[in-house]
Amino acid sequence: MKAVVRYLFFLIAIAVVKPVQGQDNDLQAKVKGLKRYDGFFPFYYDAKNDKILLEVNRLDQEFLYFTSLPAGVGSGGAELGKAKADVVKFVLAGGKLLLVVPNYRYRAITENADQKKSVENAFAKSVIWGFKPLAIQDEKVLIDLTPFLIQDSQQLGQGLGKSAGGGSYKFDESRSALVLANTKNFPQNTEFESVITFTGGIAPSGLFSSGSNIAPDPTAITVTMHQSFSALPDMEYKPRKFDPRSGFNLYSYYDFSADMDQPLISRFSRRQRLIKKHPGAAASEAIRPIIYYVDRGAPAAIKKALIEGGNWWNEAFTAAGFINAFQVKELPEGADPMDIRYNMINWVNRNGDPRGYSYGSSYIDPRTGEIIKGVVTLGSDRHRQDYLIAEGLLQPYTDGKPVPKALEELTLARIRQLSAHEIGHTLGLYHNFTASTKERASVMDYPAPYFSLDKNGKIDLSQAYAKGIGEWDKRAIIWGYSEFKPEANEDQELDRIMKKTLAEGFIQIPDVGGDVHPLSHQWDNGTDPLVELKRIMQIREKVLSDFSEKAIAKDAPMATLEEVLVPVYLLHRYQIEAVSKLIGGLYFTHALKNDGQIPTGLIPADQQWAALEGLLTTIQPANLRIPEKLIEKIPPRPSGYPSSREIFGRKTGPTFDPLVAAETLASTTIAYILDPKRAARLTEYAAREEKQPGFLAVADRLIEKTWKVPVQSGMDGQLQVLVNNLTLKYLLALAAGQEVPSHVQGQALLKIDELQQWLEANLQQGNEQQKANRRYALSQLKSFAQNPNKFEIPPSAEMPPGAPIGMDG
Repeated sequence: MKAVVRYLFFLIAIAVVKPVQGQDNDLQAKVKGLKRYDGFFPFYYDAKNDKILLEVNRLDQEFLYFTSLPAGVGSGGAELGKAKADVVKFVLAGGKLLLVVPNYRYRAITENADQKKSVENAFAKSVIWGFKPLAIQDEKVLIDLTPFLIQDSQQLGQGLGKSAGGGSYKFDESRSALVLANTKNFPQNTEFESVITFTGGIAPSGLFSSGSNIAPDPTAITVTMHQSFSALPDMEYKPRKFDPRSGFNLYSYYDFSADMDQPLISRFSRRQRLIKKHPGAAASEAIRPIIYYVDRGAPAAIKKALIEGGNWWNEAFTAAGFINAFQVKELPEGADPMDIRYNMINWVNRNGDPRGYSYGSSYIDPRTGEIIKGVVTLGSDRHRQDYLIAEGLLQPYTDGKPVPKALEELTLARIRQLSAHEIGHTLGLYHNFTASTKERASVMDYPAPYFSLDKNGKIDLSQAYAKGIGEWDKRAIIWGYSEFKPEANEDQELDRIMKKTLAEGFIQIPDVGGDVHPLSHQWDNGTDPLVELKRIMQIREKVLSDFSEKAIAKDAPMATLEEVLVPVYLLHRYQIEAVSKLIGGLYFTHALKNDGQIPTGLIPADQQWAALEGLLTTIQPANLRIPEKLIEKIPPRPSGYPSSREIFGRKTGPTFDPLVAAETLASTTIAYILDPKRAARLTEYAAREEKQPGFLAVADRLIEKTWKVPVQSGMDGQLQVLVNNLTLKYLLALAAGQEVPSHVQGQALLKIDELQQWLEANLQQGNEQQKANRRYALSQLKSFAQNPNKFEIPPSAEMPPGAPIGMDG
């Protein structure tokens, strides 16, 4: 196989630019009368045949090829905004022009040409398209680019089924076409766009079915796909080493020329290029500042907030020794956002169903990791979700009174923060989910809005989101973008910066491993997760006790109270998750050898027990109950206002179901406590350190606070029964789970056996409700014992989506 690959690319390498036998070589004759678009790659549009003819004037010269998805799935699902980049080149081989992707994943960084060739021949390249030349003249090749443009360049079809309602999809050429309005040419980049249709899926059933969330007809989904040819930047960019503590994203490749005592993988940080006008000066303007341009189509108030939030980053670059080196402006009239020279903040319209994340994507040079263009994509449903939360908290709709400005101020504060967050990704930064525990030290966290009660017991939204760039962000930019004096040793300077960052108490914990770290959380606040949970629950109790029709606008159907109720009832959902990480969690850092950080540390037992008690409080009837006066105000959904993912499910038909609402919350808490991986860690840590709680002790406490508590009468009793059944269900899931470690299964079985013995001994104790609950549990245990491998765990009610807060991002 290797011989075949080597021979193929040997042929490609030695191919000469010469006419193919029998071919018409008069290029000008082929394009006579066609409209020419001058730029990086000149092209012609054949209106009669709806074709694009490309003039390839850069044979065997590498350039960048980008693919992106700018429009068509804006409601979420198969998300847009993420760009893919490759280095490619056009190569004549025999009678074809091939578009070849060299393999930059494997290299030899050496002056030894033979060693370079050896590595090049060892790994396969990719030919992503083949063209038949229409004409060759003066080392220029004319090709029909149309089939290449009208294709599924994003390989989207295979992932559409889940987003669009099920079924499989395939590309339908007959319903796809060029988009000439967004097919343009610039000095450094050539842009092409097409509408691409996928057919298949599952047709809507029923006379009045409304189809999928992302297309009127789920059997035909049409999206927009964009492809770009761009000039490679020069090689003056200086890569900076990668450090997992820095907050920067990784760029890497295999270097087979590395000495035996050096790593095979070379790791660098993704960054933009920024150079001082005056090298060595403590503070200097940049030769070329980093400038972002905001979509002219964004609403005026949103646009202003995007610019304000984006410009926060200039504080960080000032700290790194630059003067006005980072700027955010409105895109000038007549400027084109597709021009590779413009970093863009795009505003896209979404309906919020399903929710979708915003993105900070980057066009990256695969040779060096240099970010050559940042593209931020923000969704219009973001601010509406924040507005909904504010409506629930403030309940502002009092007849005759204007809506408080606090609602709009909250949403704009979120937009500012979101602008800074997504721009941060395009500067090379990753998430840092420990920032919330350091007084909101980074815009690269996922922040929850911070609410408080003022001295009069009223909700205060004034500090909902932080203002300005965070201290962690400054430290990250100082490390990633500082320019050092020519005589300085860069590695030593970077180490000096990092030592100061660590001395100030900052650690970087991104997504990886964050599900076990006691300080790494999404959508949380506060330095102490448990203290914050108690605080949020007090606010929640206050709001729920006063919740009324003042939460919805005049003439809104009373049933729509539920939309506003959902985020209030679930106000503490993410703080519950944060507290759960204290139980069987692990404190760790991405420490380097001898950097002074503690690599790992078990969480003290008393903190874990306190966290467990905090979680158990959330599943007590008083904290699951919805006030009766509120239940009475929510009728079945009226015509024109159908159910959606944004409200609670129903097990009672069309009527509002307060028990399902409670189930979504209680099942979340119990699932965290009895999570299989958490159970495995609890068991391991107890074996390593006697004081650790251990899974058996945690399970005992859960059973003691659920099944062994006398069941009350009324709604509180129903809530207790619900929680008891959920506890049993997740214990059975632990015992039966195929991926659960066997020792955890054994411990779960032990607790199940003990519970069964207790149920049998106490079957006739308590009120009728309690007896019925115990009888149900014993029937479930009997079915499980008969055939545990086939026992089906009943599904829990699905919680309405919460992330991202402020739409998802």
